[in-house]
Amino acid sequence: MIASAEIVFERRGVAGIVTLNRPQALNALSRFMVLALRRQLDEWAADAAVARVVIQAAGGRAFCAGGDIRAVYELHKAGRIDEAIDFWRHEYPLNAAIKHYPKPYIALVDGLVMGGGVGVSMHGALRVAGDRLSFAMPEVGIGFFPDVGATYLLPRLPGKTGTYLALTGNRIGPADALALGIATHRVASARFAELLEALSTDDDAANTLDAFSTDAGSASLAPRRALIDRAFAGANVEAILAALEREGTGSGDDAAFAREQAAVIRSKCPLSLKIALEQMRRGPNLDFNEAMRTEFRILSRVAREPNFYEGIRAAVLDKDNPPRWNPPNLAQVSEVAVAAHFAPLAEELAL
Repeated sequence: MIASAEIVFERRGVAGIVTLNRPQALNALSRFMVLALRRQLDEWAADAAVARVVIQAAGGRAFCAGGDIRAVYELHKAGRIDEAIDFWRHEYPLNAAIKHYPKPYIALVDGLVMGGGVGVSMHGALRVAGDRLSFAMPEVGIGFFPDVGATYLLPRLPGKTGTYLALTGNRIGPADALALGIATHRVASARFAELLEALSTDDDAANTLDAFSTDAGSASLAPRRALIDRAFAGANVEAILAALEREGTGSGDDAAFAREQAAVIRSKCPLSLKIALEQMRRGPNLDFNEAMRTEFRILSRVAREPNFYEGIRAAVLDKDNPPRWNPPNLAQVSEVAVAAHFAPLAEELAL
């Protein structure tokens, strides 16, 4: 076993086991964890004795709630933005390495999985949802954008559900995750330890997961799918809001849902919303590596703009008042400003 305060690596039978070990910080990813995980994955890829990799997390409350945005905020305050950007310069290639990993990469996901946690779990071949799985990409609420491969992942979900998740930042549970293909299996959390032991044997991993899997139950979004597909097909964020407002004029569950989603979207960062929708448009035509390079282009601009740090201040640090976005409304976000975030860089992300 190789251990640190933040991440633990273990060989058990034929499995290389990764445990995210910052439960007090909801297992938020630090730069150290990103670098250590990439090194270990490279070693295990070359080790014939390792048949598969399993990643899990300590604590129970969260698999991983994202990257360590407090640390990013402190680097910004200190004028060390290039150093902050360096975190993503390592994180995004890790996401790509997981997507292209030559051996089965199996994520046992329970509790919160958001942002960076999505990047180290949902691009693997097998994704196992526990009882408490709560998946979300809430970045537009803090002046950021859905990253760590969301440009590839979300547009490939059924209908317009990916756009819905990108623009609202709403959480979904295990039944919806399985229904949308975000998770591949549903296993009771109480059986995770037993499952880990079974995955350490020579038995076929997919067969083992099938044997442990249970019915996920009813997906809560299923009755709203037709509404989501209609409303979130709009050409721009304003059109999506207008569609939701039209749907919300009636009575019943669909109308109430539409009104709620419109209110949620209006609370998000206007520039982030328009960037996220553009990601959903471009994503279907990009392979995974192209999507990651696109996200690094966006990141390289967003990390130098005020909205991200204002969002962190308002949501994570001060928690005292709504964030003051710049621009403050959708009408003032131009197509030119959005397109500038997607422009090529002088130094593109190396993958």
